[in-house]
Amino acid sequence: MSIATEKPPIARAGEAEAGMLPVLRPSAMGRPDIADPGALGLGAFALTTFMLSLANSGIIPTAGAAVLGIALFYGGIAQVAAGLWEFTKGNTFGATAFTSYGAFWLAFWWLDTNPEVAKTAGAAGVGAFLLAWTIFTVFMTVAAVKTSGLLLSVFVVLSLTFIALTIGKFTGLTGITQLGGWLGLLTAALAWYGAFAVVINSTWKRVVLPVWPSK
Repeated sequence: MSIATEKPPIARAGEAEAGMLPVLRPSAMGRPDIADPGALGLGAFALTTFMLSLANSGIIPTAGAAVLGIALFYGGIAQVAAGLWEFTKGNTFGATAFTSYGAFWLAFWWLDTNPEVAKTAGAAGVGAFLLAWTIFTVFMTVAAVKTSGLLLSVFVVLSLTFIALTIGKFTGLTGITQLGGWLGLLTAALAWYGAFAVVINSTWKRVVLPVWPSK
């Protein structure tokens, strides 16, 4: 059957609910099917965000130092890998999100392990870094409207997190940064639920945890 003359089938309703988006099946396009990388991407994002947010919120200030290894290997490298696999699955949103935020964590690791660079940039420079990621997150939030209710909630809260952290860095107000930390903890909880839903629904072969896909 010619692929060129037939539209590739999309995932069935149950499969769309188990993941985050209805995506083209690689096997229908002549490539072997692969597992959903969404669980890895969301899990890596959630765990790293959780660790940093413990520091930003003031709950465990030393978590900021402990997060560096996680930011490099899990939030960074593993999440970029998840994004590349999303490209293979034909999921533009997932590929853009995971690859981009994986690169964010790699950049965060590099800044924090090169204190002379952060010192040269100063609060305004780091604030500009956060502002740029705020802008990116806001337009990804608009795109998330057509994914699922869960992903939309993750991006809405993540946008608020970046806004608070950006304002906190520019103004030097510790309370605003701590608010960003608490919002980051909520973001991590939502992303962890998403990772849990992908794993459980895929493993159990049915919808156990809903993600409320867009109609």
